[in-house]
Amino acid sequence: MTVKAPAGLEVFNRIVCGVDGTSEALEAARQAERLRSPEGLLRLAAVTEVDTAVHAGFAMSRVLEELDTTARAGLQRAADEVSPTSSRLFAGEPAQCLLDEIEQTDSTLVAVGPRGHSRAAGVLLGGVAATLLHKAPCSVLLARPPQFGEFPSSIVVGVDGSPESLAAAVAAKGIAERFGSEYLLIAATGGKGIDLAPIEALSPFVTDPGRPAEVLTDLSKEADLLVVGSRGVHGVRALGSVSERVGHRASSSVLVVRERRKP
Repeated sequence: MTVKAPAGLEVFNRIVCGVDGTSEALEAARQAERLRSPEGLLRLAAVTEVDTAVHAGFAMSRVLEELDTTARAGLQRAADEVSPTSSRLFAGEPAQCLLDEIEQTDSTLVAVGPRGHSRAAGVLLGGVAATLLHKAPCSVLLARPPQFGEFPSSIVVGVDGSPESLAAAVAAKGIAERFGSEYLLIAATGGKGIDLAPIEALSPFVTDPGRPAEVLTDLSKEADLLVVGSRGVHGVRALGSVSERVGHRASSSVLVVRERRKP
């Protein structure tokens, strides 16, 4: 069976990473920097949330200045931490600004720290992450601190025989080969019959009768990176739905491999 892109390093050719100065955002920047392909591009993006200032009433100018200062400082902190190709400061709603930047740069991956919180702006990156999982037209990395040494020392991949899950397996294998990571494919059937023939050429893989989201979430406790495919931008079916659930619940970083969709 032919697996469509993204595969291997192609997922990491053009990365946009949302940062806000928090430790979670810095972890996302570090992981994005580590995963980008040898000739890949990494753009850091910070957002001054204008709506927050608007709601401040007469204090709007002062609040806007504080938010802008905080966003700039967060962007600089991340730029000092890694070696980005470029960086950019936006003004607007964080998730929408990142989505717009993905389209403008034809990005193959967007990275965020899903549990990050910018106190000055009151922005939960968890909400941004949820929006990106639903709407991003490219792959999504939800970065969490590694549990077993240098990221990514161990990788778990959820597969179900679909082309999308096989593309995820190819991308994960590429990462494992680059970094010498432990690598395991898991086919969680949920008690249903699935066609395992496309998976048989892949190794090592194991099957589990449990529900995919529950099995993968549990296995994420034993890995630094959990990789799944996505069948649709909105995650309506199969692994798309699983990707959203494990994205929120996983203990490890989660990479949702999604074929780059043109607008």
